[in-house]
Amino acid sequence: MTCQECNEKGYEISLKVLESVPSIRRFLALDVRAAFEGDPAAKSYDEIIFSYPGILAITVYRVAHVLYEFGVPMLPRIMTEYAHSKTGIDIHPGAHINESFVIDHGTGVVIGETTNIGKNVRIYQGVTLGALSLPKDACEQLRDKKRHPTIEDDVIIYAGATILGGNTVIGARSVVGGNVWITESVPPDTRVFMEKPQLVYKCKTPGQVSCPMDEFPDNNSPG
Repeated sequence: MTCQECNEKGYEISLKVLESVPSIRRFLALDVRAAFEGDPAAKSYDEIIFSYPGILAITVYRVAHVLYEFGVPMLPRIMTEYAHSKTGIDIHPGAHINESFVIDHGTGVVIGETTNIGKNVRIYQGVTLGALSLPKDACEQLRDKKRHPTIEDDVIIYAGATILGGNTVIGARSVVGGNVWITESVPPDTRVFMEKPQLVYKCKTPGQVSCPMDEFPDNNSPG
């Protein structure tokens, strides 16, 4: 498409982005500090900045989000998809993510366009903050609607959890366990976990009549 004012608009947005650099730096500094304070394996801030894929993905997202908010087409998506290809972390530039955000390990994380994430949130690998599947004829009606969840302050979401839907809110200070599937809101200060799995012993020796574990009367016994 032709654009009579593209150059002027480009210069204007570029200046706005430069003016946003101090704010971006502040957010990233808080992200790095949150990662360091929550990970005993981290030996320094430099280690986190140069070797943690979550920080790389968040850094690219922070800049891309500013461009997205200024109405820059295409480029923010190219940036976050590049980070996705490098880290396995897929953050849409339209998502709203507050300060002190941590993605630990990171591979397989998906954060959708209309996701809202509060302060001091930590998520682990394989987490999906996504939208519910829609029939084809509903796509256009919902294109600019909220389709992804809201995660309030101080929430922890463990590996493999899937949280879907624009009306789904995870209340502040809640903990979502691994591999949990959520499509309804969770009140603040709630722990959401799968039912505790049953421990099953299996003997591998062919022809063995009894299992050495048979001496234990129940699944709560040592072993």
